[in-house]
Amino acid sequence: MSRFLVPHFNFKALPDTHLRENLCPHQPLPPQRLLQCSTSASHSTSNNYRPAVILPGLGNNSGDYHKLEQTLEDKYGMPTVVAKVSRVDWLRNAAGLVDPNYWRGTLQPRPVLDWYLKRVDDAVQEAKLLAQQQDASISLIGHSAGGWLARLYMQDFELSHHVSLLLTLGTPHLPPPKGVAGVIDQTRGLLDYVEKNCSKAVYTHQLKYVCIAGRYIQGAPLWGSSNSVANAEFAVPAGEGVNMKPESGSTLRGRIVGQGYKQVCGEAEVWGDGVVPQVSAHLDGALNISLDGVYHSPVGSDDELRPWYGSPSVLDQWVQHLLH
Repeated sequence: MSRFLVPHFNFKALPDTHLRENLCPHQPLPPQRLLQCSTSASHSTSNNYRPAVILPGLGNNSGDYHKLEQTLEDKYGMPTVVAKVSRVDWLRNAAGLVDPNYWRGTLQPRPVLDWYLKRVDDAVQEAKLLAQQQDASISLIGHSAGGWLARLYMQDFELSHHVSLLLTLGTPHLPPPKGVAGVIDQTRGLLDYVEKNCSKAVYTHQLKYVCIAGRYIQGAPLWGSSNSVANAEFAVPAGEGVNMKPESGSTLRGRIVGQGYKQVCGEAEVWGDGVVPQVSAHLDGALNISLDGVYHSPVGSDDELRPWYGSPSVLDQWVQHLLH
C-alpha cells in the first residue's frame, strides 16, 4: 500500500485564478500559549524576526519538532509554531482509497488533504498573533511532505499572502518519472498535481524558496556491482570530525535505501538523506542547498552521529535564511 496513505516508519534506514478559502474559523489561543506569545515577543524585540511555522512530514507528529522549535525561540528569539499533527492523523489519508483517481494514479490533494491544510492555516493564524506587527510576514519550514503541502497551502489559502519564505527540508518535490520499470508513484498522482498546478519556485525580494537536501548515504542497486557498494557510502561533513564510517551490513543498507530512492526519482545509485534523494529535494528557480552528513528525519536520528536537518549543528547552516 502507498506510503502516502499509510505512514512508513523506518527507524534504521538510513518534497489564472485559484480558489482561496479559509477552512477554519480563528480559534483563540489557550492562556499558556498567550503567555508564551508575550514572552517570545519580548525576547525578540531587538531582532524583530518574522515568525516561523514548522510543517511536519509524513508520519511525524508535532512533538518530533519540539527541540527545533525551542532552539529557534531560545537561541534566536524567533517566534515559532508547529502545526498540530499526530501520527494517527495521517491515517486520514486512507480516505483516498475510495477515490477512483487513486487507482488511476491521478489523485488530487483536495479534499483528501484538507485536514492537514486546515492545521497549517491554524498554525499560520497563531504565528500572526506572535508577530509584533499585524502585517508581518511569515516563514514556512516544511519538512519532507510538509514542503510540498506548504506549496498547496500557498496556492489555495488567503493567509498565504503573508508568507515571504518557504524553506523545505528533505522534501520530495518532484514526481517520480513515468515508464521506469519497478517504479510506482507512491503519492498516486499528488506530486504530479503539485508540479502542474502550484506556482513555480522563485527567489525574489518578496518571496523566497530555499530547498535543502541532505547527503547522508548513497544508494545502491538491489542486484549486481555498484561503485557505492565498493566505496564508503556515508557522507561526512568536512572538518566535523564525526565518525560515520559504514557499519557492518552497510552494503545491504545501501541496497535497501537505494530501492527507496528509486521509487522517488527513478534511480537507486544516487545520494540522499536516507529517504529522499538529493535530486528530488531541489526545485528549479529556488535557492538549492545540499548538506553532507544530514539524515532525513528527527525520528531515529541524534545530534551527534546521525544529525537530521533540525539538529543544532545543521540548523546553524541554514538558519540565516530565516533571519533576513
